[in-house]
Amino acid sequence: MDLDMKQLAVAIRSIAEEKNLPEDSVKEVVEQALAAAYRRDYGDREQEIRVNMNLNTGDIDVYVSKDVVETVEHQAYQISLKDASVHRKNVKIGDSVEVHERPENFGRVAAQTAKQVILQRLREAEREIVMAEYEDKIGTVINATVARAEGNIVRIDLGKAQGIMPRSEQIQGERYYPGQRLKVFLKDVERGFRGPQLVVSRGNKEFIEWLFRAEVPEMEGGAVEIKGIAREAGVRSKIAVASNVPGVDPVGTFVGGHGTRVNAVVSEVGEQEKIDIIVWADNPVDYITQALSPTNVSKVIVDEKVKKARVLVPEDQLSIAIGKAGQNVRLASKLTGYELDIEADKTPVHEKTEESPGGGKVVTTELPKKPKLKKKNELESSLLEAIEEHGE
Repeated sequence: MDLDMKQLAVAIRSIAEEKNLPEDSVKEVVEQALAAAYRRDYGDREQEIRVNMNLNTGDIDVYVSKDVVETVEHQAYQISLKDASVHRKNVKIGDSVEVHERPENFGRVAAQTAKQVILQRLREAEREIVMAEYEDKIGTVINATVARAEGNIVRIDLGKAQGIMPRSEQIQGERYYPGQRLKVFLKDVERGFRGPQLVVSRGNKEFIEWLFRAEVPEMEGGAVEIKGIAREAGVRSKIAVASNVPGVDPVGTFVGGHGTRVNAVVSEVGEQEKIDIIVWADNPVDYITQALSPTNVSKVIVDEKVKKARVLVPEDQLSIAIGKAGQNVRLASKLTGYELDIEADKTPVHEKTEESPGGGKVVTTELPKKPKLKKKNELESSLLEAIEEHGE
């Protein structure tokens, strides 16, 4: 079965429209395939051949590049000076000319070769164009549909392309099923031997930040901002926020009236993930104290040089500070950048600054100590003494 060039010309336009590819790109792919087919049927494998196709008429023009020589030894690659002058004036020995040929048709083998090459090249061209489009969306959240879940990898349909969500990028405990609609963070475009591949995430901290950005319009204006996020997807997240406008409560802004804003984020990542929103502080002592919320911190001893801190908390707050399986202190450490050592507070002292053995500055601070309550008989005696003094 020979190739019908007029039908092929119509097919090029249809493919370009259906695949959302530039018509010239599809035409170029087809011309390269036809050149390969022509070499197979009429020429030599090493020949330099260029094909031009007229999409209006379906006509095919083939141009074979040949070297101009005195004595022709190989017809496929060489041409005499006399014959070359027909194709181009003022040609000389050593030049290269393109010899124009117009084949009547392409044979069955050529047709099959052209078909295979066209399909392969079209897939490559489509993939490259789609990937170029998605490269501009890296670092954003996009709507997607689960195509299928296989082992540790979830295949995601992004519309024009497919992506993968590895186990490390999934939310712990979240179940995925075909047809499920969800939001994903486009993390990267990886290029491998099978071509480019989109990598998406729901478990990274940037996903949380983008969800809040959609719910907190004040972030766009710069009134409030997220200073840091520590996340264990599907379990707990700690978010440090700050206000750049006097009088604006950053925590309240992110929580929203009746918790509407934070609840919208929780509904997307799953009810099982708790989100703590705390106030960011430039002072490491204050920041660590806030990061360990909801713990009541008595004292923080910071060694800035080695980025470590001893945190003293009341004995009844010790389990809260550490958290289940060490989760609270682990996230607070990630958020602040300090290695935190939690201890029970038994001997509180006033704030002081001293040198550490390693040469760094150590800052010690504590929350105000509550006054010791007097016994009932002591209170009565004090009251009587005050009355007597007043009476005198």
